Amino acid sequence: MNKIILITGGSDGIGAVTAQLAAKEGYSVCINYHQNHIAANRIVEKINDEGGSAYAFQADISVESEVIDMFTSIDNQIGRITALVNNAGIIESQQKLVDMSGERLQKIFAINVIGSFLCAREAIKRMSVRFQGNGGSIVNISSMASRLGAPFEYIDYAATKGAIDSMTVGLSKEVAEDQIRVNVIRPGTIITDIHSKAGEPGRVDRVKEFIPMKRGGQPDEVAKAILWLLSDEASYITGATLDVSGGR
Repeated sequence: MNKIILITGGSDGIGAVTAQLAAKEGYSVCINYHQNHIAANRIVEKINDEGGSAYAFQADISVESEVIDMFTSIDNQIGRITALVNNAGIIESQQKLVDMSGERLQKIFAINVIGSFLCAREAIKRMSVRFQGNGGSIVNISSMASRLGAPFEYIDYAATKGAIDSMTVGLSKEVAEDQIRVNVIRPGTIITDIHSKAGEPGRVDRVKEFIPMKRGGQPDEVAKAILWLLSDEASYITGATLDVSGGR
């Protein structure tokens, strides 16, 4: 059976590293991106140059029609996916709730929560043995912020990741008999540009003393955990939460 993986938000950060590792594991890699086609195509070219198989698909995952079109394109060009990494997500500048606009809240929940639900729904339609699929695996990317709450910084982002945690538990039970496993990874403070997007490029250095291992994590440390949960080595694991957080 061909292994076909879709990684949302796969053009940079954890998603891009996961894409490259997945290719080395024999997956045909579908990289979803929203706007940064240059970065997405760069990862695709790198994978293909190294003998792998990768493709880029543009879609705003908060828009249902675009999600459906993306999955249909993958069906037609490559085949039914067997693995999904719900990695795409956004973060806004650090603020207290009292200063947050309704527009900000609508946007972050639409992408981080509804987008993940829509992608999981379409993945199930292709993986489920009830729909003539061969089973599969979904890994949702949450955050330790879901447990810590991110007060004074981005409790909206933390709340969206709390929703992803709950989604994972419920969905894993819904689709277990469909031969689909659903798990969630909660990264801690990882060295990516997400901190710049939140307005504090040096955040890792500021908070690392609160981390038992006294350092930020690397994207590949998260990506390796994702690939393990997708693999047959985790064949009896579903509904689980794996913290990749340096002990925090």
